[in-house]
Amino acid sequence: MTKSTPHPSSIIKAEQQSLLYLHIAVFLFGGTALFSKLIGLPALDITVYRTGIAALALFILLTLQKKQISLSSMKDYGIAILLGCVVGLHWVTYFTGMQMAGVTVGMIAFFTYPVITVFIEPFFNRTVPKMKDMITAFVVIIGIVLLIPEISFGNQITLGIVTGIISAVFFALRNILHKNYFSHYSGPHTMLYQTLVACLMLCLFVEVPPMQVTESDWLLLLLVGVVFTATPHALFASSLRSLSATTAGLISCLQPLYGSILAIILLHERPDILTIIGGLLVVSAAIFETWSVSRGRR
Repeated sequence: MTKSTPHPSSIIKAEQQSLLYLHIAVFLFGGTALFSKLIGLPALDITVYRTGIAALALFILLTLQKKQISLSSMKDYGIAILLGCVVGLHWVTYFTGMQMAGVTVGMIAFFTYPVITVFIEPFFNRTVPKMKDMITAFVVIIGIVLLIPEISFGNQITLGIVTGIISAVFFALRNILHKNYFSHYSGPHTMLYQTLVACLMLCLFVEVPPMQVTESDWLLLLLVGVVFTATPHALFASSLRSLSATTAGLISCLQPLYGSILAIILLHERPDILTIIGGLLVVSAAIFETWSVSRGRR
């Protein structure tokens, strides 16, 4: 008995639904940065409480879906611990960068990660970056320089930009490690372990214990943990069933745009013209790099 071919209309409908899921996920990812300013806690504390809540939400989601919680081998548990440590450091530096430089500038600095990925990946694949990658990196550097008000580590914005770039390095490293060693697990499954490990790794350094967190901050932490962490990761994983990694990567480049618009509306941030030009250069380079890498794979 042959397997029936899906009707073209059902394929189109599935793709449209996946596109909707993807845009919602990217919008929520972009909105995550706002909580660095809305929650009155240090960046590390936000990361610990956020990851703990997200891990619990993902555990409940996988349990309700009757999905397997355990991993396949002891080696995978080791990789999960490594990924969790890297993603924990990424989130701490991510929120710290936003708190120092503001949401718009911090997100632009973080979005250097597609280009940083190009320079880290050769260490795993034993390849050499191409000339176009070097040119793209140069464009990103120009964009970052335009964001810096003064080249001084005594300046909060400059420190925030540097911290955002460090966060981008951790994020790029997490993505490469996940792609090479952990991609056989679903998005919610892998994020369950990464959020759990990140929470356990950092919880010893919390400055504000749970009893001293205000009710309003707890509500915001629940919001960022469930709606802005667990939900977008689940939606993002679902969208990849009908969309290519190329489409997902390109649409993900809208994160700084969504984050900046939300920061303007909710936090009343007003980026100047140099920030806008610098942001356009960085995001354009990220879009070009994502497109060219995916075209090269085809």
